[in-house]
Amino acid sequence: MRSPKDFFAPLAVGAPAPLTQVPSRPSRVIHFFDPSNAKMAAKVPAMVGTVDVLLGNLEDAVKADKKEAARVGLVAIAKATDFGDSTQLWTRVNSLDSPWVLDDLTTLVSEIGDKLDVIMVPKVQGPEDIHYVDRLLAQLEAKAGLTRPILVHAILETARGVANVEAIAGASPRMQGLSLGPADLAADRRMKTTRVGGGHPGYLVRQDPPAGVEDAVNAPRATYQQDLWHYTIARMVDACAMHGIFAYYGPFGDIADVVACEDQFRNAFLLGCVGTWSLHPVQIEIAKRVFSPSAEDVAHARRVVEAMGDGTGAVMLDGKMEDDASLKQCQVMLELADRLAASDPALAELYAVQPASSDGSGGSGGDEGAGAGWVR
Repeated sequence: MRSPKDFFAPLAVGAPAPLTQVPSRPSRVIHFFDPSNAKMAAKVPAMVGTVDVLLGNLEDAVKADKKEAARVGLVAIAKATDFGDSTQLWTRVNSLDSPWVLDDLTTLVSEIGDKLDVIMVPKVQGPEDIHYVDRLLAQLEAKAGLTRPILVHAILETARGVANVEAIAGASPRMQGLSLGPADLAADRRMKTTRVGGGHPGYLVRQDPPAGVEDAVNAPRATYQQDLWHYTIARMVDACAMHGIFAYYGPFGDIADVVACEDQFRNAFLLGCVGTWSLHPVQIEIAKRVFSPSAEDVAHARRVVEAMGDGTGAVMLDGKMEDDASLKQCQVMLELADRLAASDPALAELYAVQPASSDGSGGSGGDEGAGAGWVR
């Protein structure tokens, strides 16, 4: 067991010091692109500033004979593109049991480590997987002379990973967050669905038969579709909040069903996720809208904060009791709104707050850690 005093010590001589707080930059939408696809890669520079995160995908959806081309393509894109302050560059490397992941890590850190913000690791089974990546990244960072650590994001895609989610979330100071990987997780759990995220018409509850009806079998009874992923998302959110990192919904595979996509994203947002994946441009605006608090919610939160004064006691507002617990909920909403408005002028106008100035003053979203707006 490592001493708590050593938790924030570099794991290699010359490696940058680990962060004590995860930067809370906006990440409402993580847009995936295939660096081996020339048509898709050509669109990347124009997308800078329109999405919070651009992620070069090296794993699933990239054929085996395209793996090297995808890696080379990502290096070229990163070197040629100025991502500025409004868009982060992430990557998803191949799984740790694949023949490609070592080359992914060594190439990307040495060639574009100064551009990469986060490395997404798929199919994480337990903290030992994070420990392996943590040590290797420290060695590569030291060799490359990097001055800031690259963060790690784990995908929950196996039953074992979900069972170990708390240990995974706290495995390293590099941990930035966790995402739900519903398709692989469904297969590993032996779930009987072939959908990539979302609900299922067969997973439902049925209204009781009307009282006094003799033919209960044929009586009309309403049904209500349930959320297959409620438990997993809630457990993931708890693990992330406990360790001061961020939770994300993953992919929604039915690109054409934008209504169900928005519903799934909103369920995740309400449960505590800060963002989601985008597999197609049509999902970008949905994610940005859903994972940004509404103007009405922000206005109500401000009223509660103003009415509560020093935060003690209770007040009546519009016929509802508001107390210190209500205040904490409203502060979560306002801290998120301020953070998003600091880099999004449209949201700043919508929320009627001033964005942060270039010297970092104003707003509250510049350098806060993951704990801001979270109850740990």
